[in-house]
Amino acid sequence: MSYILNIETATKNCSVSLAKNGETLICKEISEQGYSHAEKLHVFIDEIIKESSIAIVDLQAIAVSQGPGSYTGLRIGVSSAKGLCYGVQIPLIAIDTLTTLALRVPQEDGLIIPMIDARRMEVYSAIFNSNKEMIREVQSEILTEETFINETKTIYFIGDSNEKAKSVLTKSNFIFLDDIKFPSANEMSSFSYAKFLKEDFVDVAYFEPYYLKDFMFAR
Repeated sequence: MSYILNIETATKNCSVSLAKNGETLICKEISEQGYSHAEKLHVFIDEIIKESSIAIVDLQAIAVSQGPGSYTGLRIGVSSAKGLCYGVQIPLIAIDTLTTLALRVPQEDGLIIPMIDARRMEVYSAIFNSNKEMIREVQSEILTEETFINETKTIYFIGDSNEKAKSVLTKSNFIFLDDIKFPSANEMSSFSYAKFLKEDFVDVAYFEPYYLKDFMFAR
């Protein structure tokens, strides 16, 4: 019996789930315009542990979103995950943020392109096939009328960039699933368990989030 705590803080969604053998038992999350991860994350963790009637020491691993995404959100999630792993002496699992987002799509055809808003017309994106397998790695790109113009398959776009993407991505085979905006720890459960079984862990001491771009300080 394997209990894994999943933490997703790469976007505006602060999300935590507890899974047993890859099945989500409890998930708590909140999406707010202002990032409240620092206030909500540990509250959610405490509530989940109490409601599940297990103890922190019963966890076999912690899984955390590795990015790309919000610099501050990722730092909060990874720091919390590392602290728990150190305290209980359990392994850390890193989960790609865009993969978690892609797993939310129910459609079983075409391509899936999750996009996380960066700035202006820039997004962080990847491409997945209908089996939710990544077929183009994560990259930062500027959306224009030419983006994905040669793709003939149905493309399902998800994420918090849909509104700005619609202004330039207008082909008839482009479908925007506007109800899927953020990754959730609920979808991390099966993926983190698969990594746990393969002992696909990261070094707790040296692991850093995948920011994709250098952090830009406001001036």
